[in-house]
Amino acid sequence: MKIERLFAVSGTVMSLAFILVSVSQGQEWTRFRGPNGQGISHAKNIPVKWTQDDYNWKVKLPASGHSSPVLWGDKVFVTCGDQQTGRGVLLALRTSDGKPLWREEYVMSTYRMNKLNSYATATPAVDADHVYTLWPTAEEIILVATDHDGTETWRRTFGGHHSQHGSGTSPIVFGGIVVFTCEHEDSSKKDAKSSWIALDCRTGQTKWELPRQTGPKTSYSTPCVYSPANGARQLIFAGQRHGITGVDPRTGKVVWEVESAFPSRVVSSPVIADGLLIGSCGDGASGKHLIAIRPGAQEKSTGPEEVYKIEDGAPYVPTSIATAGLLFTFHDRGYVSCLRSDTGQQLWREKPAKRLYGSPVWVDGRLYCITTDGEVLVIKAGETYELLATNPLGEKSHATPAIAAGRIYLRTYSHIISIGPKSGR
Repeated sequence: MKIERLFAVSGTVMSLAFILVSVSQGQEWTRFRGPNGQGISHAKNIPVKWTQDDYNWKVKLPASGHSSPVLWGDKVFVTCGDQQTGRGVLLALRTSDGKPLWREEYVMSTYRMNKLNSYATATPAVDADHVYTLWPTAEEIILVATDHDGTETWRRTFGGHHSQHGSGTSPIVFGGIVVFTCEHEDSSKKDAKSSWIALDCRTGQTKWELPRQTGPKTSYSTPCVYSPANGARQLIFAGQRHGITGVDPRTGKVVWEVESAFPSRVVSSPVIADGLLIGSCGDGASGKHLIAIRPGAQEKSTGPEEVYKIEDGAPYVPTSIATAGLLFTFHDRGYVSCLRSDTGQQLWREKPAKRLYGSPVWVDGRLYCITTDGEVLVIKAGETYELLATNPLGEKSHATPAIAAGRIYLRTYSHIISIGPKSGR
């Protein structure tokens, strides 16, 4: 992938910056699915029902894509791309009125991918200093770090991505490092080497690289951070070849691993639910398997434990939501289920949509999720099912909502929309 002018996010997340991010979780949306990828927002006053008259603003993007917005301060960052021309764009908008502040364009090599995928599927990650943007093609994978004014700080280039459907994972920032997965399919290119990689936020230098075995199907999961009650934090990865894995973020060494967790492709990202780690996998257009794991503890020399698994009615592409002892799963074919997160007991299962690829977020006791037809479902996050609203956006979408400073940001194929209190911050 050739980039004429590269700009991306250099998120200088030192341990102090991580503390600041943790304190301001209700104000910033720093990665795919927000703080630690769990989709939980502490915002209030997000509306349940709305019309176009209630929009703060709606901005047409210069190209299409499936990535989700990320936010820091008074800026929202979003990517888009054009597969026909090999063009990628990172755009910064002002949160108050949607005014474009700056944009950077990337010229990439064109390559074949699933028609449901896009050049802009990877959601950026952002911290107090930089935005980190991942641009993968079959020739090169480029990670770029850019400050909030659009000035490039550093870039790194890696070998191309090789898989049947193209890439889909997103980077995260934690403890001064940018972490992302670089996995391939063994059927696409025999000499492609899979690995999980951590780079220094300030310089882009490699902090560690963990070689991984290349499996039969690429995984699209984005990692998160697990914080045991007594023990060091772990990076949690999910994928078909290595199952669910806990990794020491300081060294890149495996702490524990459940290699047999997933019999098929992993697209959704791991969910933390009251000390359990929950992941799912699937194939085609449906989920095949959901598993709940109690993590291993390095300090106690204990291994991970399987708590339960579900093979009938498991989710596939959307990542689930866990809160207040409940697990809400959203399914490709339009079903939504509510389970006891500690046992997997199903409380209800309904079908409010035709198809779902975007993941849900939780706000003030409600679940918000965009259907592929571009309708925002609003569902009560409770033990009984209640569909509160269906809000049409007028265009299809595969993206996940973002929430910051009391506003919700919704991305369709080619637009981004702001809804919420007019005062913003």
